[in-house]
Amino acid sequence: MVLGRGLLGRRSLTVLGDCALRGLGRCAAGALFCHSGLRKSAVITQATMKVELLPALTDNYMYLIVDEDSKEAAIVDPVQPQKVVDAVRKHGVKLTTVLTTHHHWDHAGGNEKLVKLEPGLKVFGGDDRIGALTNKVTHLSTLQVGSLSVKCLSTPCHTSGHICYLVSKPGSSEPSAVFTGDTLFVAGCGKFYEGTADEMYKALLEVLGRLPPDTKVYCGHEYTVNNLKFARYVEPHNTAIQEKLAWAKGKHAVGEPTVPSTIAEEFTYNPFMRVREKSVQQHARETDPVTTMRAIRKEKDQFKVPRD
Repeated sequence: MVLGRGLLGRRSLTVLGDCALRGLGRCAAGALFCHSGLRKSAVITQATMKVELLPALTDNYMYLIVDEDSKEAAIVDPVQPQKVVDAVRKHGVKLTTVLTTHHHWDHAGGNEKLVKLEPGLKVFGGDDRIGALTNKVTHLSTLQVGSLSVKCLSTPCHTSGHICYLVSKPGSSEPSAVFTGDTLFVAGCGKFYEGTADEMYKALLEVLGRLPPDTKVYCGHEYTVNNLKFARYVEPHNTAIQEKLAWAKGKHAVGEPTVPSTIAEEFTYNPFMRVREKSVQQHARETDPVTTMRAIRKEKDQFKVPRD
């Protein structure tokens, strides 16, 4: 989502204020949740890294990535800096790195304030329009966060300088994590503001789609329910979509995140990852994956989401 600075700020404060008055449902057993209006944050823990999902604004996510060995941390798209600082202090870690997926205000708009709150941060990104940028990266650039390896994946289309970040522990058998900003969502993809269907096809199918199937996908927004309603429209007989939608509605009802998914899962229910499938091409009345991508993105842009 991209709105003007003033409008987005006012809307977010209003929504979060309303939510705070309504109370919250119980946390799911077996996971650690914190309350943020009606949206809860969650901590996903693996042996080598920990990721805290930090809800921001109305539907954004920021991600605090902690290297368990060194207690060094990185933050992805810190649009609400004070919330980031509070999370860093809660975990008792050293924040060293900002990973910015793209320049839109609801992702990069907190960078300049955060570097004032936490002097000495390195700010990575692939676009000169990113505030407080210290290290410009390109496709396959690498960096370290403690013992974690971060590989930069160029995925231009939503914006021309969009970067996804693949985080892994060298030598570990645990799944990697990819932070996809507004390129890949659960069951969806970003609008083609500065790119083409061909570029999004390459980003989704040839870059992200070739990652290991168990790679965890952490996207920039909580759009899952609406994305799955569009996916259901494209493939009404796809049971993977029906099952994921029922699950996502349950999560959404109690304010729990639907993130992360995996690359393997996306291939079962995300129409933009399924443009090579005959069922999606037939819906689009196309026979080529790229023209199918163009057709369903145009359709999604005009889609009226059902209220069910």
